[in-house]
Amino acid sequence: MVQLTLPRGSAPTKGKVHKAPAGAKNVKTYKVYRYDPNIDANPSWDEYQVSADDHGPMLLDALIYIKNEIDPTLSFRRSCREGICGSCSMNIDGRNTLACTKGWDECSSSTIAIGPLPHQPVVKDLVTDLTLFYAQYDSIKPYLQSDDPDPTTERLQSPEDRAKLDGLYECILCACCSTSCPSYWWNQEEYLGPAALLQSYRWIADSRDDATQSRLDDLEDPFKLYRCHTIMNCAQVCPKGLNPAKAIAETKKLMIAPGRKKAA
Repeated sequence: MVQLTLPRGSAPTKGKVHKAPAGAKNVKTYKVYRYDPNIDANPSWDEYQVSADDHGPMLLDALIYIKNEIDPTLSFRRSCREGICGSCSMNIDGRNTLACTKGWDECSSSTIAIGPLPHQPVVKDLVTDLTLFYAQYDSIKPYLQSDDPDPTTERLQSPEDRAKLDGLYECILCACCSTSCPSYWWNQEEYLGPAALLQSYRWIADSRDDATQSRLDDLEDPFKLYRCHTIMNCAQVCPKGLNPAKAIAETKKLMIAPGRKKAA
């Protein structure tokens, strides 16, 4: 279970309770984290009792119903609703996941707790500030770097080399992995985190990229790469079934590979 680090070190208080209409069937209770740092002194948990018959099967359907029909002040991110964009990542029943791919009937408890991604600044309610997360992704130069003087030349890749990218390129940058990692909680400013390091290895492993050595040199730092202690939270929560810890381990092996020339 992933623990939420709450704003200002305060435990959320019990907030408003929105009861379902009399006679409603198949009622589910959603305990939703509410906090607006511009208005609220402390966060709270609001409870919404909703008939599952009134919305679709996913938790995002429930949140959209709550916002449209009960409480328009509720804030959360969403976009594709297909598990592709990563926008609706949040902490559901103590586990980071996507609200659009998590069914309400998959939750074990009768009251389903929905909070923001852990250990991130809360913008409002379920929306967190991921500025640092995206800056770390940008720092690993997530694009093909080529020494070919003719940029129009097609860069061919064998099926075997292409297969090496499976389990890497599918990352949707939802931040579920990084925000579930204790090492990232403790060293966010220095440690790049599972998502950025998975993407870094995606380009290191690409046979078409000519910047392998410079990419490894950029990671030659006590914190950027080596704060990973293989806790494996990242692999457990990834909604795409990826294993960032394995990619990080492969990067570490390349860092000490015989014949590698380190930057002066």
